[in-house]
Amino acid sequence: MLTKRIVPCLDVRNGRVVKGVKFENHIDAGDPAELAEIYSDAGADELVFYDITASPDGREVDLKWVEKVARKISIPFCVAGGIRSFEAARRVLNAGADKISINTPALENPDLIDKLSQKLGAQCVVIGVDVRDDAIFRNTGNPEKTANTNRSVLEWIVEVQNRGAGEIVLNSMKNDGVKNGFDLELLRAVKKVAKVPIVASGGAGSPEHFAEIFIENLADAGLAASIFHSGDVKIPDLKSFLKSRKIPIRL
Repeated sequence: MLTKRIVPCLDVRNGRVVKGVKFENHIDAGDPAELAEIYSDAGADELVFYDITASPDGREVDLKWVEKVARKISIPFCVAGGIRSFEAARRVLNAGADKISINTPALENPDLIDKLSQKLGAQCVVIGVDVRDDAIFRNTGNPEKTANTNRSVLEWIVEVQNRGAGEIVLNSMKNDGVKNGFDLELLRAVKKVAKVPIVASGGAGSPEHFAEIFIENLADAGLAASIFHSGDVKIPDLKSFLKSRKIPIRL
């Protein structure tokens, strides 16, 4: 079994990290670069940043905070938000990000996945998939603009892989922020068709929740926000727990 990754997620709005529950009621959580440095020092394997209002607002991600994050940390980080073209993706990577993630832009223009993969390499291209009640949603950063795409989850997973996605972040919207555990049923279904690394997102509330997905090999990484921002779970403690469960993890 390959080494599993722990990935804190930071939602960014107006240049500040925010955290909500089920994609709503966001509260301020701090400065992106300062939090990135804290998580890096704590032993995070990677970071994911979402500029959550970029796609709904029809704009690109703000590169200023991306550049600040890049100067603060040495671990890989991924950036998502309003990346609708190869040129926009290249700007984010040139600002210091290691990967870019697209969600709504991929749903609106699937050919973008092919272009990004061909020009940047699959290792840079992450596809975000926001799922609720077996349906994929877009514009999830803004509750007023969130919409059901009526796409089949498994068919979309297969399509993005065929188009060159290097990794998939699978987010359960009903579990987001509620800390009751990852959506195991969804992960099991996706695992049957997955050919690229899967990052489980939505619902982590305890170290045991990470152990569940790793022991069953349902995901290559576990992504969380609430438990890390609140301090309920500290990354060194989480990694020690997983190590005690014989799960391969970077200490």
